[in-house]
Amino acid sequence: MSIQESIITRYKNVASATVYSAVRRLGYEPCFMRGVESFTPGLTLAGPAKTLRFIPPRKDIMEQTHIGEKSPEYIAMGSCEPGDVLVIDGLGKKYAAIGGDVKLLQLKMRKASGLVTDASIRDLDIVADYGLAVFAGGRTPMGGADEIDPFEANVTIQCGGVAVRPGDLVMADDDGVVIVPECIIEDVINWVEEHEEVEEWIKTLIEEENVAPGKYYPPTEETIRRYHETLGK
Repeated sequence: MSIQESIITRYKNVASATVYSAVRRLGYEPCFMRGVESFTPGLTLAGPAKTLRFIPPRKDIMEQTHIGEKSPEYIAMGSCEPGDVLVIDGLGKKYAAIGGDVKLLQLKMRKASGLVTDASIRDLDIVADYGLAVFAGGRTPMGGADEIDPFEANVTIQCGGVAVRPGDLVMADDDGVVIVPECIIEDVINWVEEHEEVEEWIKTLIEEENVAPGKYYPPTEETIRRYHETLGK
């Protein structure tokens, strides 16, 4: 199932914090990536996931893995369609790079919208100039060959402690990265949009009545019913 562009646009207008609450509410936890942060502040990322898995180097395995144009990393990047997000399992190696400006140029050429990894990025300033939203475990001058090697493209992976499948929705902003499983993408955004509207209404009530937020927040069923009545929904 591909994600409709209209749904992706809706995700770009909400906060990762509310998306996290919605996904967790439906029982999909963990969904927030630990140790992965924005390196392109102010950019919101929402798009379908493509995936790449790195493993620790091992001579016999590496001898059986394609290199050059057929390397799993280039297969993964080459599979990206415009707007896709490449999510990379870098084993949480904070000082090892999954790529730099030359390798990651392919993501720019494929018009991907972003890159997420729990490892690090080299040449980050140049990569950011490609127009990609970048979320990573860190930045580094160090290559990754001594620590990690690309192994599989577009399989189920982990990144930042979260399971990610190709086709899941990646939603990220300055607060962090949340993964929305493909099977609940529409349910989540429907709940998120209403919840954010309710929160704005609650903030207005709190200020108008000059009361502690605890009177209305977190919203109870009664508060939500009152919100619907007020707006005639």
